[in-house]
Amino acid sequence: MPSLKYVGLFLIIMIFGILFIPKIIERINSNSIIDSSRTQSAAPLNYIILNNQTKKVPSFIFKNQDSLLISNEDFLGKVYVAEFFFTSCPSICPIMNKNLKTIESIYGIRSDFGIASFTIDPDHDTPSVLKNYANNYEVFSQNWHFLTGQKEAIFELANSGFNIFASINPKVAGGFEHQGYFALIDKKGFIRSRSDQFGNPIVYYMGLDQEGVEVQDVDLLIEDIKKLLNE
Repeated sequence: MPSLKYVGLFLIIMIFGILFIPKIIERINSNSIIDSSRTQSAAPLNYIILNNQTKKVPSFIFKNQDSLLISNEDFLGKVYVAEFFFTSCPSICPIMNKNLKTIESIYGIRSDFGIASFTIDPDHDTPSVLKNYANNYEVFSQNWHFLTGQKEAIFELANSGFNIFASINPKVAGGFEHQGYFALIDKKGFIRSRSDQFGNPIVYYMGLDQEGVEVQDVDLLIEDIKKLLNE
């Protein structure tokens, strides 16, 4: 005759099976098992607040690589990524645009997604130069615009509009210095981002590859673009 200890253990197993196994099976079938390492990405994206105002991309209008005038209104209704670069950049820009090509390969066929690449060297980066640059990168998206215009307006947009630093500096390679950030903008023109591990908005996504980092900012950006597209 089995001891009371084994009878009790058998009853516990029976109760566990009745209460929990159906729920586990249901979660597997509905593909809703939670990966605890990625719960942060499930949180809603932040709006960026500066001077007690929700940060929105200011008005702009520039020529693209096809000599067409493109403004901020052309991006309304689209989720888009913005960068500041220049075609003769010998350092970070090729890395940034390689990563944007990865993003384009995922979302480039969508009519509600775009990329805005603002040159900080408009004296050199004419529409024809930008066209050749886009062709060299085999850009296929109809909504990836390489934009050029008045230098003062571009630097104002970078430094004040996006708060992404860009300046002329003859002492550095290429003659310009700028931050290698990507900005993520929602369909209504607001800059958005996820939070860091302390709950603060990261504001911008690093456009460069970070050594020794398993999950790059570009990977996070790809996730967050999808989130905004589904809003």
